[in-house]
Amino acid sequence: MTGTGATPALELMGIGVRFGGVAALDDAGLAVAPGEVCGLIGANGAGKTTLFDVASGVRTPDAGRVLLHGRDVTRWSPHRIARAGLRRTFQRVQTFGWLTVEENLLVATEWVGGGGGVLADLVGSPTRRRREAHRRERALEVLERCGLTALRDRSCSALPIGTARLVELARALVDEPSVLLLDEPTSGLEAAEADRFAAIVDDERTRRGTAVLLVEHDVSFVMGTCDRIVVLDLGRVIADGPPAEVRADPAVRDAYLGVSA
Repeated sequence: MTGTGATPALELMGIGVRFGGVAALDDAGLAVAPGEVCGLIGANGAGKTTLFDVASGVRTPDAGRVLLHGRDVTRWSPHRIARAGLRRTFQRVQTFGWLTVEENLLVATEWVGGGGGVLADLVGSPTRRRREAHRRERALEVLERCGLTALRDRSCSALPIGTARLVELARALVDEPSVLLLDEPTSGLEAAEADRFAAIVDDERTRRGTAVLLVEHDVSFVMGTCDRIVVLDLGRVIADGPPAEVRADPAVRDAYLGVSA
């Protein structure tokens, strides 16, 4: 269910980023509505990861604005944007290998705190204990949704890549984001794992109205998962529409989908 007509959950407007004399992004823009899954595709070097970096605060654009639920967050730090409700995964899995699966999720909720500061930690105040119980209940709930309960005590360093990607997704979901950015989420996944990943994403957007923007090279995954697709070419948006419409675009078909017009 998409939030047609509502304020976009995430909007990038006229984004420009230059690396020396090279324009990585040139007047690029897109919007993702609450409850919508939007795919971002393009050839290597098209600017997809740079756009993700701008959206998540990792890079400040040379031009343009980033709006999160209508609020200008263009110059906010990544931590501040994350705390405002945007979560991101990366091309390379970035779990904390020295922690267990459950601990990886608990880390993502630690910033909220439990009240009372260090003193509350030392004396084990009721407020701190209630907060800690809530965090663990939430982590167990997300582990169950992601099929990871049996692995909760397993060290992340010993996990295969498909399972590690599910842990990274669970960690992004545990703090109930309103916007989720997924960077090549099916890389290294088998077909069954990719299907599970897609089902979890669909459940999240249906259950909570989470807006999802994903970069993915697996065209069949994008076409089957996304409500809308945005195509980047050399830093500019050349197509934006429903999967069937984008698939039929001659320029997109020739450049990215391997189908002659």
